[in-house]
Parts: sequence; structure tokens; C-alpha cells
Amino acid sequence: MIEFLSPVSKSVIAHREVLPAGVIGKQVKIHKVEGELPELNNVKFALFGIKENRRAVNFIGMEPCFDGIRKSFYSLYPGNWSGEIVDLGDIEKGDTVEDTYFAAKTVIAAIIKKGIIPIVFGDSQDLLYTHYRAYDKLKKMINLVNIDTRFDLGDADQPITSKSYVGKIIVDKPYNLFNYSTLGYQSFFNAPQEISLMDKLYFDAYRLGEVIGDITVTEPILRDADLVALDITAIKSSEISYKNNESPNGFDGREICAIARYAGISNRVSSFGIYELNDYADESSATMLVAQIVWYFVEGVNFRVEDDTFDDETQFTTYSVPVDEEVLVFKKSNKTGRWWIELPFISNVNNKLKSNTLLPCTYGDYLGATNQEIPERWYKARRKNEV
Repeated sequence: MIEFLSPVSKSVIAHREVLPAGVIGKQVKIHKVEGELPELNNVKFALFGIKENRRAVNFIGMEPCFDGIRKSFYSLYPGNWSGEIVDLGDIEKGDTVEDTYFAAKTVIAAIIKKGIIPIVFGDSQDLLYTHYRAYDKLKKMINLVNIDTRFDLGDADQPITSKSYVGKIIVDKPYNLFNYSTLGYQSFFNAPQEISLMDKLYFDAYRLGEVIGDITVTEPILRDADLVALDITAIKSSEISYKNNESPNGFDGREICAIARYAGISNRVSSFGIYELNDYADESSATMLVAQIVWYFVEGVNFRVEDDTFDDETQFTTYSVPVDEEVLVFKKSNKTGRWWIELPFISNVNNKLKSNTLLPCTYGDYLGATNQEIPERWYKARRKNEV
């Protein structure tokens, strides 16, 4: 992958030299010399940027730059973290967009194979397509969570753009997508037919108001994710940038950092991407918020706690709740307090599941079941397994 990565800019390296002792910038390994990557032993996180924006719907020839984000992140102090962070630099634009896609897919896959979590900075969000494609030879089925104002489904028969790429993820071979979830969508940015299609495909979609009302509803969604992506425009413009953000409504800084921490805590999440990052060189507040989002994701990873194997029933409390003609089986971890609901194996249908499996849920889902309410995520997951 070394041939695809250019070193961190000299201005960032120079900025690092004047930072106080103890900050992240003094501890991170940096790709400084062309063709010479830092040693990756004991590395837990790999930062890098993808300087591609030619398929952005508002592309006007601007060049992506992530130096401001790096400088802000370097200036922060780390928590009580284990494992090192490496900054691999950037993937430059290829001769074609497809060339950039290939380079990004190759680098992300190579990093994940090493057991390192890639943290990707990208401009145009169509890059999430190639981020997802990096899993083609890594896992058979993956769950993708997108924190976004839009579903970005688009028309799979049309060329890919920053607002139309999820359709390609769904229909292009190999078929790796098990579930697609959107957190924080806003109805007025989405065509009614796309909202209806999300429901027909049994994908999870949470409106902005629902998430803001109770940020903990995102935890089981993120606990079940392999890849988490953030469209930076999901953050309200007053928090990130009046110039580069189109919406006055969205998540505030506290909310988006809490979501990033939930993503990090998830034992399953193996990569994290932040997209639609414009040049925030003159907007230090914006670069600092992005840096803090990364900080909270890293913090979350360092607080991961593995739940004991479900084969040992003594480590869990099981609750069976009759609802209509169903008996819903909930399990609560005695170690972490996290909840799951059992998805049954149905032998007489073409089930994607080969045995009973467990779907992350909340205590609220359990309480709802005791009031004869079937959790919507359980219903969608079951229906998706039957079709």
C-alpha cells in the first residue's frame, strides 16, 4: 500500500515541533518520507486522507486539504490509551476517479488485515463506496452505519456521485451488505420514495429528532456495525461552518462526539470514516470539532469491554417475554449491562441465518415488549432474513 500514500505535509510536521510535550502530535508516528512508512507494530489506529472530490455534486475544482484537522488533532492530549496511532499521510487524486477508488480500497483493506483500525478523512462522500468495497475479501456480510442527513440511495443505474452511492452499494456485486442504517436523517432532504424504499428494504432509519431526544438509541445500532461513516454536514452549520455546511439543523458538538464514542466502544466496528470534509484552513473551530470527534472515537475504542461468550449462560440473564404469538428472548450481560434480543432460525424459509443469533437492543426494547410492543429492529431483521 506504500505506493499509494504521500507523506504528511511539511507544514504539519513543522507545527508538530512547536507543540508542548505530551500531546498526541508528539506521540503519533508520522509518514514523513516518500516510500518509507513508519513501523506498524503495536499500532491500533491509522489516520489517512483521501484527496478525491471530482464526483462531489458541487465540485468546482477546489483541492482537498486535511492539514488543519491534523494540526487540531495533534494539539490534543490523549487519554489513558493503549496502542499507538500512525498518520499515514494522504492518497492523492489518481488519473481517474476509479484510480483513486482502487488505491483507497487497497489501503483500507491492508490496514484492516493488520488488525489496525483505519480512520479515514475524505472529501466527497462517494468515497464511502470504495471504503465499503475494501471489505469485499475481508467479510462475507457487513453492517454499514451512516450518520447523515440523507439516505444517499440515488439511482443505481446512474453514475455515482456524493449524493448517490448507496444504491451502488446495494446492487453491485459482490453482495456484502447485510444492513444499512442512517442516523440523523432529515425528512425534507429525502424524497418520499427513498424514505419508503428504506422501509421496504428493512433498513434502519432514525430521524434527527428521535436521536437528539435520546442519544442512547444509537448505541445498539453502532454496536452491530462493522463500518461507521459520518457525513460532516450532519452537524448543524453553527457548530461546524456557516460557509461549508448547508443546514442550520443537525447534531451539535456534544451529540456528535457522544455518537463517535459509542462507535468506538462497539467491539465490532473495524473502521471509521469522516466525509464531506472541505478545506477548513481558515476555520479553526471546524477543524477542532473534527479532531474532537476522532478523539472520542479513539477514546471509545480504548474503553471496549468484550462480553463473555454467549455459550456460558451464567454470564447472562435471560428473559422470555410472550408478545402475541411470539416469545421474545432477551439477554442481558451481567458484566456490561448491555442487552440483546434473539433472532430465531426459521428452517422452512430461505433464511440468511444458519442458527439463532442475537441482535443488540436496549433496555427500552425489553420494557416495550413487556407492554406487548414488538421492537421494530427485531421485526425488520427477521423479515430481512426471510426474503
